[in-house]
Amino acid sequence: MKLMASMYRRRGAWVSPWAAFVLLCAVPAAAWARQAVQAARPTPVRTLLMAHYMPWFAAKPFSKQWGWHWTMNHFDPDIQTRGRRNAASYDYPLIGLYDSGDPDTLTCQALLMKIAGIDGVIFDWYGNDDYYDYGAVNENTRRMIPLLEQAGMRFAVCYETQTITTEITGGVFPRSDAVSHGKRLMRWMQDNFFASPSYLKQGDQPVLISFGDPFYNDAEWNEILDVAQPRPLYLTETNRRVATASVGGFDWPQPSGGTAGALKEQDEFYRASKSWPSFMPAAYPRFRDIYADAGIGKSFRVIDDREGRTYEDSLTRALKSRASVVQLVTWNDWGEGTQIEPSVEFGYRDLEKTQRFRREILGETKAVYTTSDLRLPVAWYILRKKYVADPAALAKLATFPPLILAGRTREARALLDSFGK
Repeated sequence: MKLMASMYRRRGAWVSPWAAFVLLCAVPAAAWARQAVQAARPTPVRTLLMAHYMPWFAAKPFSKQWGWHWTMNHFDPDIQTRGRRNAASYDYPLIGLYDSGDPDTLTCQALLMKIAGIDGVIFDWYGNDDYYDYGAVNENTRRMIPLLEQAGMRFAVCYETQTITTEITGGVFPRSDAVSHGKRLMRWMQDNFFASPSYLKQGDQPVLISFGDPFYNDAEWNEILDVAQPRPLYLTETNRRVATASVGGFDWPQPSGGTAGALKEQDEFYRASKSWPSFMPAAYPRFRDIYADAGIGKSFRVIDDREGRTYEDSLTRALKSRASVVQLVTWNDWGEGTQIEPSVEFGYRDLEKTQRFRREILGETKAVYTTSDLRLPVAWYILRKKYVADPAALAKLATFPPLILAGRTREARALLDSFGK
């Protein structure tokens, strides 16, 4: 549910005035607005799949210590049981516990996404202040962006507005400076994120989403958003929507009602979003957080994996919704169990479904990659760590990512095979 501060942790198209007038005259007043919005939503040229991504993991030996998101001040990854480190997750990454600043990790993840048919990343972002781990999260985000750009992928940010309250409480700035803080951050995003040709845009507007309580009121948000030109297309989490500052909302798994309750919440999102100019549905595999076991708070209820059917159903519905962007929730929130990143427990299952469903549902028949290709980046990552002290081997392995991005998977596989078993 992403309700904890990071140090704990937890298409828009518009109806022309003339079209709106015609619709208003043609239908009853109670229905014209909804029909106008629906008429303004042509099927997008290509539905984009964007993976919600957490750049907050710190791990030895890349970092000097294990980060909070692996330990939650309770688990000790230095302790291993049957080759598995003790960590704050019920599931375990197939590549082991990793560091979000490690170039090998970032490259492996970007290649996995590319092969699976994922178009980009929505970074879970805490601003750029040097407070708690916010600076590290920002730095890791900026490290991955060039890899996504090289892969022809997009990126966007989900701003965690809970950080504002945390920083005010921590004395970083007073409440009276909150709007000026937001303006400064918006200018920084304009220069460092929005200006990139790879940043996710609807038309010429950069897409900005925020998670949780949006903190600012409508007038404050409008003042902050107007700093960037063009003004960002702003979406909030559905059940916290700021109606006038945002043009719509994005969906998120709601586990408080269990599996059945989550489906009702999803139904409500699709019902409510019919009247919004822009919306972003979610596809997610499950929800099972480890907060109670870590001793940091009460756990939310579970959304069952249902042997993969939860992801199948939510992804199918999202792909058929005519949305321009579908958010995959999440790539790697291991603490809440929503990850689709390859794991010991689920293998490559969810990435295989992503690859297959976008072809079957969206009719994309030009297949560059196969499901077996998904195994290649992980095999490459393991070799990178095995030969970390061998410059010749590392130089040879450095030729692997360009081969994958060029679709030359046979050569990439042969390269890995040359290292033997």
